[in-house]
Amino acid sequence: MQFHVITLFPDLVGSYLSESILARAIKEKKIKVSFYNPRDFVKPNKSQKGKEKPYLRVDEKPYGGGPGMVMQAEPVVKAIEKAFKKTQQKVKKTKIVFFSPAGKQFDTAYAKTAAKKYTDIILICGRYEGVDARIKKIFKMEDVSIGPFVLTGGEIPAMILIDSIARQVEGVLGNFDSREEERIASHDVYTRPEVFTYKGKDYKVPKVLLSGNHKKIDEWRAKGI
Repeated sequence: MQFHVITLFPDLVGSYLSESILARAIKEKKIKVSFYNPRDFVKPNKSQKGKEKPYLRVDEKPYGGGPGMVMQAEPVVKAIEKAFKKTQQKVKKTKIVFFSPAGKQFDTAYAKTAAKKYTDIILICGRYEGVDARIKKIFKMEDVSIGPFVLTGGEIPAMILIDSIARQVEGVLGNFDSREEERIASHDVYTRPEVFTYKGKDYKVPKVLLSGNHKKIDEWRAKGI
């Protein structure tokens, strides 16, 4: 499984991927994550030429008026084109995701389907007021939402999709059956010590978890789901 992230801030996503299970999965080549910055496809204007770090503009004012700025289509399209060149060259096995609060609700079922159906997933992380919608006319993509709210950018949704979908890839988790979604798992979990004392009050592990009766334990866990 290869993830291709179109973002102005690759370090935001990269920092999350550099730790724990996902970092190990990348190191062991169970998954691969590549970044494409739209700024890399923009040339500096005349006033910026010769500067050590020229400002590479990728946004403009929205047509029709309104506050904020909109990411331009061209640099995003070029970033997507580059991502496509690095896919496994199977169009039907590549999915493009455009994050939008009005999109299809992302959930575990979506993650499972994506892991089985695709080899490459391109994630477009918008910023500011969003991305020029004409990119949707050039490439076939699906609007996806992680919830009924608005964020400052698509990087957090991208991290959520990568994390959730990667869990469905064989070998990413040490024990594939440890996925909570594949077994009876309560929202509440406990570990040692059996009695935890805080400010003079004892907090105990539920007796059923100490019983050794797996049928009753599963029944208790099912009630908490």
